[in-house]
Amino acid sequence: MAALYADPVRLIRPKEQRLPLIFASPHSGRLYPPSFVGRSRLSPNLLRRSEDAFVDELYEAVPSLGAPLLSARFPRAFVDANRGPGEIDADMFDAPLPFEVDPPGPRVSAGLGVIPRVVREGADIYRARLAAEEAGERLKGLYRPYHAGLARLVEETWNRFGCAVVIDCHSMPSLPAAPSIVFGDCFGSSLSPSLMRHTEEAFGQQGFATARNAPYAGGYTTHLYGKRQVGIHALQIEINRGLYLDEERVEKTVSFAGIKGRLTAALRQMVQFDWSRLLPAHPLAAE
Repeated sequence: MAALYADPVRLIRPKEQRLPLIFASPHSGRLYPPSFVGRSRLSPNLLRRSEDAFVDELYEAVPSLGAPLLSARFPRAFVDANRGPGEIDADMFDAPLPFEVDPPGPRVSAGLGVIPRVVREGADIYRARLAAEEAGERLKGLYRPYHAGLARLVEETWNRFGCAVVIDCHSMPSLPAAPSIVFGDCFGSSLSPSLMRHTEEAFGQQGFATARNAPYAGGYTTHLYGKRQVGIHALQIEINRGLYLDEERVEKTVSFAGIKGRLTAALRQMVQFDWSRLLPAHPLAAE
């Protein structure tokens, strides 16, 4: 546990940042504290079902393209960095929490808050209620360093290029008739339409069947960072796990290397874009 709190995120910077892009993987962390596993009613394999397993590895080529790659090292089942800090189920804890929480929304009610109560299939994670002080510890030690790191990269990028694009990297269950890739731009509010069309074309030329905003339109990160009016954009990319992952065993399949290669080729084409098109008409201070 101490090692994870000492180093909660992994940041790989390019030798030189040549692109106004920041890639972020909030759900591919796979360092499970033994004390967490010991208090869970689930096996380690079942806990891993909530991971975007190996998504950070799928995007390993990003720094060579000229953009930074930020990844959470903590698992999603422990802390979900793609939620708001107030999205907490207070009933999970043994005493009142020492800070304000948001009114329960659909995600919190479903057990999928910033400190999840359930894994993807809806199975309860814990045997008993958690100590109230744990909520603050996890937010302070894991969640906040991830978002502080991402916000810092956005500010650095915006200051350097006059615009910035957060690419929020995820995976999705292989549901029947699911596409290969789902792009989420909050129904057009978080990303330039021209960059969306260009990205769809780049992935399509690598043989990926794509969809837009259905069933994933973008989560907390996309909404938080997508501010087109000041030249800060955000795009969520969901890749179908069935393309590269044995979802039951949470292991790479023989297709992993091929999918990674096609994804890298799509990204190489995606970054061939006129980034000046994203500059705001009336520059404002980045928030």
